[in-house]
Amino acid sequence: MIVVGVGSGTSVDGIDVAALEVELVDVVVRLRVLGSGTVPFADDLRESVLGALPPGQVGLEQVCRIDTRVGQAFAEAVATMGVDLAGGTPDLVASHGQTLFHDVVDGTVAGTLQVGQPAWIAERTSAPVVSDLRVADVAAGGQGAPLASTWDALWLGGRGHTCAALNLGGIANATVVDAGGVLAFDTGPANALVDAAVARQTAGRHRYDVDGAGAASGSVDDELLAILLADDYYERRPPKTTGKEHFHLRHVDDALAAVGRPVADADLLATLTELTARTVADALLPHAPAELVVSGGGAHNLTLLSRLRRALPEAQVTTSDAHGIPVDGKEACLFALLGFLTWHGLPGTVPGVTGARHARLAGRITPGHAPLRMPEPAAVAPTRLEVVD
Repeated sequence: MIVVGVGSGTSVDGIDVAALEVELVDVVVRLRVLGSGTVPFADDLRESVLGALPPGQVGLEQVCRIDTRVGQAFAEAVATMGVDLAGGTPDLVASHGQTLFHDVVDGTVAGTLQVGQPAWIAERTSAPVVSDLRVADVAAGGQGAPLASTWDALWLGGRGHTCAALNLGGIANATVVDAGGVLAFDTGPANALVDAAVARQTAGRHRYDVDGAGAASGSVDDELLAILLADDYYERRPPKTTGKEHFHLRHVDDALAAVGRPVADADLLATLTELTARTVADALLPHAPAELVVSGGGAHNLTLLSRLRRALPEAQVTTSDAHGIPVDGKEACLFALLGFLTWHGLPGTVPGVTGARHARLAGRITPGHAPLRMPEPAAVAPTRLEVVD
């Protein structure tokens, strides 16, 4: 079947779209990437979403309007780019939506909110939509993240050595796959703090550190780095997840206040980039991965990749592009996979990885224009994912 995955991360860079041809052959999910791309948010919508993210405070009127406008924007992205990539109306759309809040209380996820009303997608495209992909896992006692562990466990298993996948969005999430099983968790900030610093330094003219050039021109401030590294999130054991409710600009300002002296703009970017590399490495080194596959917007940051390679000298660091999955499209591909699994009655999480008591089917289904006609549930869960040309 043809599935279009769509979503937007905490960096709010744009709406990522991927079209996949997917089939289940015995215990193998076989998929072909038909194409992927990103549709920019309208500037005013992006500002509304960013303003609603922590530490912003908005009322229900704004939340309702954002939910509607994000749903409409996703619908337009699928109806244009998604349909074009799929070669026609897809059989299914899987929409992650836009996370506004991930409610973590004393290390436990109490709830999570993704906006982007799926009925707009179903109305615009006529296709059924699987959405709200995290909540079932949270209700079962899980963190609702990282969802990527489902893809990574199928994709990287059976290679004969320990593999790790790293997605560098606003938050960095990692999956470790070895002979003993699967472990996945958020390591901490990836682009969230750097992006916020760049936006403030440039009065909004730039949204991120292009190629890591700003960080490359500065020097790491060791005192500031030590203060940032003292955050207790890094000491928590998996399963764990975090977001912009914890790592936002005020977090940086509190650390700068503790330093008590000015820090040059370039040095701040260098330090925040080093923070990401160091916390990722500290989290992965105990597992000694022989291979690290990087995706997400941060995979374009040459300075960050260089520091990751230096911090993980025993690992071969590559990007997902080298394995047939575009770095900017991996999460949209993941959402398409989760939608496909739900459609076939298969769970969308790996038992225990997120902390959930049981693996659950991911999401809820919004019918398209026709009555729902779902296949018989698959008899056996897949154990491997193959990407074919």
